[in-house]
Order: sequence, then structure tokens, then C-alpha cells
Amino acid sequence: MSAPVGEPRRGTVLVALGAFLLTLAALLPLYVYDRVALLPASAEFELRMVDEDAAYLDAASWSLREGVEIRRVTRVGATPHGGDWSAWEMSVDVSTPERMIDHWSRRVIVDRASGRAVNCCGEHVNGDRAVRQAGLVLHWPADAPAEDVTHYDAEIRSAPLLEYDGTDEVAGIPVRRYVQTIGATQVPDSARSVPAALFTAGAGGTATAARWVEITRTYWVEPTSGMVVDAQESRAESLRPRGGGGEVGLLSAEFTLSEGQVSTLAEQARVRAFLLTALDTWAPWILVPLGGLAVLAGFAQAWRTRGVARMRRRDLGEHVDWVDGLGEADPAR
Repeated sequence: MSAPVGEPRRGTVLVALGAFLLTLAALLPLYVYDRVALLPASAEFELRMVDEDAAYLDAASWSLREGVEIRRVTRVGATPHGGDWSAWEMSVDVSTPERMIDHWSRRVIVDRASGRAVNCCGEHVNGDRAVRQAGLVLHWPADAPAEDVTHYDAEIRSAPLLEYDGTDEVAGIPVRRYVQTIGATQVPDSARSVPAALFTAGAGGTATAARWVEITRTYWVEPTSGMVVDAQESRAESLRPRGGGGEVGLLSAEFTLSEGQVSTLAEQARVRAFLLTALDTWAPWILVPLGGLAVLAGFAQAWRTRGVARMRRRDLGEHVDWVDGLGEADPAR
């Protein structure tokens, strides 16, 4: 007699399964996590901000209009660019329900691991290819740091600090808050001819004036995923004539994301954070004990099967000896 054929195989299968689980436990946080944590290579999304009680200078009549709904929509179309980069075509439209107030566009190459701009491959801001974009473009990397970061502002063509401003909660999830303050800054290539009467009552002709901006923007970021789940932007824009001599308000607005968009972004961040946490923490903690138990069970099964086989071989040997003894004692043999 011998051990059933299935018993040795069962031990081998258990050892192989355990080895697979242990290997998977190592690969998930060390390799799979890093790939999943990358920003998507392809994506299309937009951030829609609005102030329902803003003010702007109507260029048709050169008069200030107040109490107007103004929308600021940022659109992003991302496509793969090499293994770990993505090319983002971005546009920003500022409008009332009746007319467009401002529009500009940019192309930026984004490092999918760090979320930062890469100087490469036809980057531009409004067609200016001499720019060198730097810092974060929009989303933070996974496991967003609780520290100041640089964030590129395409209008002023520089990357001022976004200061870490503590923790908060948005739509039921914990977030980190970052604030960027940009003092009065002239927008490059914004000079244009405007009526001189804007700055000096009764003056005739035109004057050359440039656009100046003051911005305070706040981002709320889910740290595990690095995704922005809420944003707010306070803007004060003005026209200032060349050589000084006063200024005139161009735009005053407190832009916020709609509540519906915030809840959608928060849910997306929650799902992504759950997946990343599972890959980096939960899965290894579950798979390592299971893999170890499977290996031990496989060795134990193999040891038990080997012991049973030895015992059966011994019993079989004793049985043969006994049968032989009977044969020797039989006078008829």
C-alpha cells in the first residue's frame, strides 16, 4: 500500500500557493503601488468655478458692471507622452452668461509621478514657447507632503509657493489645505491700448495699460491620492497705465467650486485613496500571514505524508516477513 496520490500533491500546491502569496505581498507595495499611484496618462476633466456676485470692466462700454455671475472654467485634455509623462493641453475661459471676458491656453508636460512640469516638447503659455514652466501643475503626487510646494501660475509665468496651512475636512474626508498668495503682479505681454479717460477724466485719445493681478488661491487636497477635492480663488485684477498715473478695476471675484463638483471630486479621491492604501498597507498585512500559513501547512502536509508512507512501508515489510514465516513453517512446501 502507498499514500494516496493526492496527498503529496496537496502539500506541493500549498507551498506553491504560499510562495505566490508572499511574492504578491512584496510586489504590491514595491511595484504595483508605484504604477497605480502615477497620475493618469490620458484624462479629460474640468474645474468649474463661479462667483454669482462679481464685478468686471465691460470693454464694450468701458464701464464697471457689478453683481454679475462670472464663471472661470479650466479644461484639461491629457494624453500619454512617453512612459511616465503626460502632455496636458489646458485652457481657461472667464465669462459671464452672455459673453467671454478672457481666454488663454497652455501646453505643459507633466511628470506623472511628481505632478510637476517638465521643460520639454512644445510647452507654451498662450503661444509663448520661451516659457519654462515649473512646480506642480494641478494635482499633488500620491501621499501629498504636509509642506510648502511650488505651484506654477501660467498668467504671471512663475511658480510662487503654495504654503501648507494645516488640515481640514471636505465632504466627510480628511484633507490638507494649501494657500498661495500672489501680490500685485503685472501679467507679461498684457499691454494694450485703452481710452485715456479711464485714468484721467475728460482725457482724449488712448493710453497703453497693462493688466495686473492679485490672487489668493486655496486648494484642499486628499493626501493619500494627492487629488484636489476643493478649490477657492480670490482675484483682483486691474489696468494700470504705462508710467503710472492711477489704475482702474478690471475684475473682482471670489471663485468657488460648486457643491456638486466638490462631492464628485471627494468621492473620486476616496476611491483612489482606498485602492492605494490597500496596495501599500492592507494587502501585504493580509497576504504575508496567509502565505506563511500556506507554506507551513504545505510542509506539514508533506512531512505527514512522508511519515505515513514510511509507516506503511514498515508495516508492509513486517507483513511480508510474516507471510514468509508462514511459508517456511508449512510442511507441504
